[in-house]
Amino acid sequence: MPQIHVMIKPASGLCNMRCKYCFYADEMEKRSQASYGMMSMETLEQVIQAIFDFAEGQCTIAFQGGEPTLAGLDFYRQCLSFEEKYNVNRIPVSHGLQTNGYALDEDWYSFFAENHFLIGLSVDGIKATHDAYRKDVQGKDTYVRIMETAGGLRKAGVEFNILTVVNGKTAPKIRKIYENYRKQGFFWQQYIACMDPIQEVQGQQEYSLSPQMYGQFLIDLFELWDLDLRKGKQPYIRQFENYIGILLGQLPESCEQRGVCSFQNIVEADGSVFPCDFYALDSYCLGNLKTDSFQEIEENRKKSRFVENSFHHTDGCRLCPYFTICRGGCRRHREQPGTAAGENYFCEGYRAFFDACLPRMREIAALLRRR
Repeated sequence: MPQIHVMIKPASGLCNMRCKYCFYADEMEKRSQASYGMMSMETLEQVIQAIFDFAEGQCTIAFQGGEPTLAGLDFYRQCLSFEEKYNVNRIPVSHGLQTNGYALDEDWYSFFAENHFLIGLSVDGIKATHDAYRKDVQGKDTYVRIMETAGGLRKAGVEFNILTVVNGKTAPKIRKIYENYRKQGFFWQQYIACMDPIQEVQGQQEYSLSPQMYGQFLIDLFELWDLDLRKGKQPYIRQFENYIGILLGQLPESCEQRGVCSFQNIVEADGSVFPCDFYALDSYCLGNLKTDSFQEIEENRKKSRFVENSFHHTDGCRLCPYFTICRGGCRRHREQPGTAAGENYFCEGYRAFFDACLPRMREIAALLRRR
């Protein structure tokens, strides 16, 4: 029975902030139509109908941008109404939304809580690191406002994760960031390596993350996490949980840590479908749900060989003693100019991290296996 994960961009790449490192703003500049504007109710209904014409097992519908809350609360209320109309088989549906949190208020908090939306809130550590690159449209700092949003989400009982971009500012400050997250009570944490502009040499931007910097970041973060693990009060850090899972023989839920692309459906505001948020470019478009069914989208995915083409790893990568746990990382980091095809830009950093931390990860996995 097919399961389906759909990520909808109801406001395309439109946003009420101007983050300097935004990978989607970069992709918009490199396609024939930068923004698709706001998704109409007609398109939304067609997308929701297409989802439930296809899904039989389980369904995840998530929203991202740009900033997806720019579509307004009525958009999401109508979305739930369409789901009620077309989900005739009453299959389980989970909802998520990734937001910068800049414009949320009590109405949003109540809606998320009542409808069990899992929220990803973008926060880049402490005030100095967050405000370095995450400005509003007027160039003003946003950290204080986002902390207010975090408090509002918590007070309303909304489940939320903290999403932190690892860049040239946040990586060296991870010890202060980790301590700040502990004080804030941010238990669920995801750290995402910064994306340099697509199809450009990496490491050339003010915000760029170097391989050496990333390796030291991972070591520092793991040591902090492990200290708390020994006390039985560690936060959930997705990357480390996935690595331990791999050592236990489990399939990681993160495609970065699988080393190959997963089956994703990124739906732009006009109904166009792309196989990955990091590849929302004209040449990767799989069709449009206003005219194509998900069955046809899947056929186009097979013809494009998007997933199969992510299996490219260098011989050196495959022979590396860490390949079984590293698996080459995210495809985007293996396809940029300046590195050999299939070689991850952060390879040196991963090697340093596994040199330092893999023995302890194996100890943790062995302990869990005995339990």
